[in-house]
Amino acid sequence: MSVRRKPESQRGRDFALTEIKLKKCEPVERALRRLKKKIDREGVLKEVRSHRHYEKPSERRRRKMKDVQFSAILSARYADL
Repeated sequence: MSVRRKPESQRGRDFALTEIKLKKCEPVERALRRLKKKIDREGVLKEVRSHRHYEKPSERRRRKMKDVQFSAILSARYADL
């Protein structure tokens, strides 16, 4: 009995590739635009960029607190509209 193992770089990760199907007579530019929108909605680029460098847990907490404060300011500003 042999066991196939994933390469070291892929262990513990499940990769789901984002794909789109080309529609009949659809220009490649439009399909590429659909792909970019889909990737943006899934947050793939944000995830990749977040893994470019190591972020300490304290830095992560500080960044998230800053984001929460900013969104609270915005919601308070536009609550009366």
